[in-house]
Amino acid sequence: MKKAVSVIRFGLWCALAVFSGTLLIGSSAYLFLSPSLPSVDSLRDINFQTPLRIYSADNKLIAEFGEKRRTPVDFEQVPKELIDAFLAAEDDRFYSHNGVDIVGLARATVQLVSTGSIQSGGSTITMQVAKNFFLSHERVFSRKFNEILLALEIERKLSKQEIMELYLNKIYLGNRAYGIEAAAQVYYGKTIQELTLPQMAMIAGLPKAPSRYNPLVNLTRALERRDWILGRMKTLGMISEPQYTFAVNTPPTATFHGLPVELEAPYVAEMVRMEVIEKLGTAAYTDGYKVYTTINSAQQKAANLAIDKGLQAYDERHGFRGPELQLGESLEIWQQTLKNTSPIGSLEPVVVTEVHEDRAILMLRDGSPAVMDFEQMKWAKPYIDVNRQGKAPKQPSDIVAVGDLIRVRHIDGTVRLSQLPEAQAAIVAMQPKDGAITAIVGGFNFYDSKYNRVTQANRQVGSAFKPFIYTAAINKGMTAATLINDAPVVFNDDQLESHWRPQNDNQKFYGPTRLRKGLYRSRNLVSIRILQRTGIDYTLDLIEQLGMPRDKMPDNLSLSLGSAGITPMELATGYTVLANGGFRIEPYIIQHIDQLDKTIYQADPLIACRNCDETPEAETSSAQTIPAEEGFAAGFSEEGLTLESILEENPINPDGSLTTTDPKELLKSVKKAPRVMDERVNYIVYDMMKDVITEGTGRRAKALNRNDLAGKTGTTNDQRDVWFSGFNPELQATVWMGFDQPKTLGRWEYGANAALPVWIDFMKVALANKPETSLPQPDGIVTMKINPETGKPARPDETNAIFEVFRTENAPKPEFEDEETSTNDNGDFNPGDIF
Repeated sequence: MKKAVSVIRFGLWCALAVFSGTLLIGSSAYLFLSPSLPSVDSLRDINFQTPLRIYSADNKLIAEFGEKRRTPVDFEQVPKELIDAFLAAEDDRFYSHNGVDIVGLARATVQLVSTGSIQSGGSTITMQVAKNFFLSHERVFSRKFNEILLALEIERKLSKQEIMELYLNKIYLGNRAYGIEAAAQVYYGKTIQELTLPQMAMIAGLPKAPSRYNPLVNLTRALERRDWILGRMKTLGMISEPQYTFAVNTPPTATFHGLPVELEAPYVAEMVRMEVIEKLGTAAYTDGYKVYTTINSAQQKAANLAIDKGLQAYDERHGFRGPELQLGESLEIWQQTLKNTSPIGSLEPVVVTEVHEDRAILMLRDGSPAVMDFEQMKWAKPYIDVNRQGKAPKQPSDIVAVGDLIRVRHIDGTVRLSQLPEAQAAIVAMQPKDGAITAIVGGFNFYDSKYNRVTQANRQVGSAFKPFIYTAAINKGMTAATLINDAPVVFNDDQLESHWRPQNDNQKFYGPTRLRKGLYRSRNLVSIRILQRTGIDYTLDLIEQLGMPRDKMPDNLSLSLGSAGITPMELATGYTVLANGGFRIEPYIIQHIDQLDKTIYQADPLIACRNCDETPEAETSSAQTIPAEEGFAAGFSEEGLTLESILEENPINPDGSLTTTDPKELLKSVKKAPRVMDERVNYIVYDMMKDVITEGTGRRAKALNRNDLAGKTGTTNDQRDVWFSGFNPELQATVWMGFDQPKTLGRWEYGANAALPVWIDFMKVALANKPETSLPQPDGIVTMKINPETGKPARPDETNAIFEVFRTENAPKPEFEDEETSTNDNGDFNPGDIF
């Protein structure tokens, strides 16, 4: 009996010694480690490393930049089944322990003693939060002690829901996905609310080893892990037997889903990325910034399609250059080649598998067949050079052969033969009132060439520059009815021992021509004589005032023919002055930048406001709060800005808003764009440019059935560059087409048949259901009938008289007597001014 008591007493003393030793060691570890532990309070203000995201003005995702893909979610947004899956996989006693699971730690200790190495860490979800936010992933005892101490502190200061939310947003789940929302997008292309039970279990299996259990890398192991988690969920009563049976028998559906881009605008994304990095530095990639651009998603889509269609149409006019590859007749080679060949824009790679008398059978990238009728390929005359094609094909075998790798487009249920364009095109659209860019396409394929032709390509603009030459002439006192002789002229240049014989594009001359007709017919000789009369320096001064780069302008008469090399963006900026009533604005593309739902940057554009110096029509007796910038911009109209119209169109916004009791103060707050053109001159030039659409080189645009459009075509020597730039007061768009290494597009390619159709296709969408909005006629303008041949006031009995508009002081006086019209405009001329 005494021996038994002694044994018991010894055992108790041993137990006490172990407990005391453990307590001593634990206390010592706490006293040693606790001073160096980070503050758990910082978890309440944690800023997840979130990528830079770029959106359109209507919240369509354009791009995401950053090493980590992450979309933080609130606990309330997470489905219960998904939380249960993680609990079953990682910590089923999460809601019952205080941050440290003794059972789990004991299991890990037994594994360590029995195997001599750490098999599992026994970590709870709370301990994983401590590790992920504060500690390294080094598998050493000191880190584990820190992890335990931090977990206890986290549990003391945060609720279980807060801890779970931190965990679900922080964990790495493979393929650059951090957090459950990013993982749902990467593996299934869904939000977490759209996931099925087996998909949730698959994601919940990833934290243990994201590479080992990744369904895209090791499907067998991933399925084993998924089914084990489903079994745990059944055992723990989280799901029923039927749910378990259905889930484990569900085939895996995980596939890689790239960036969930909602709007294809890579040139926009790159422009914005560069500007944001310049403003915010490289922290922009990780600090969760959201950039909202001025891009209109409908207009951007229309621009993408218009460029694609325009380049395909150009290619079809010049013939088929043959297949990209000839692969022989090996099915395996066909399949492998298609797998490795990416679609580009709307052009899908296919392999010809059969050729019949009236059709060809194709293999698509997914292995399925498609039929291409001869009707969809008979355009494909053999390409010889840019000006010549071979004989028209009579049957499919004249064009393709079995084993050819070619490109096709799907159009209205048909498959049409296509090819990768060698020419390039670009378009930029913006709002004339403030310079907000609404669409940009810098080339056919950004991923092949990141060269943005809208902002980087300096190209000769040809006749698209002529409106500025005519503007200077009207500004200096000429009128739309002034006669200029369209006749041959030769300028001698003794220095070059050569002659300059400018000609019209059709090699014809038409004699005395009114300015209006000279513009809409795009007469080169008229433009040259106008510049000669107006003066080169005077014209360059005005062009500089319009916001165009003077340093790129030639200081000679070739300026009148558009020999200046400028970018489409610079040309478009000049055209906005013509469109908005005569104000110089500055293009911009970033509307605002947000971080954690707080706006840290807001655009403050110059606004073209014709009535900002007038007193508002509506008065108010009490203070009103309205948005300080966007409200003003939206309130401008032809009728004038009124406080009532602003309040009606813009809800009161207390953030960043303006409060005033004086409606006049509203107008003063506008950041007004400077007026750089007399509004009467602007009105006359706009009226003349409308005739380019109704009677001149832009007649194709009459298909839009609008009376408020104005614009100008442009074609350079040898058809190296073709343009169309056009507008109404609400929208301006400029289109360019050419080769990156300048060479002729072909002898029959002009702005009217190459660039203008692209502009029309874009404007058809951009202006759909928009009311016509012409510039209002300002004071100081008179309209009178003139003789179209002489430009003088018409006699009362003349039947061919037409109406013309003039500035009051420049209107011709009625003189009903014959007068000889002078067309001698040569004057004193220095041949050195030519070049």
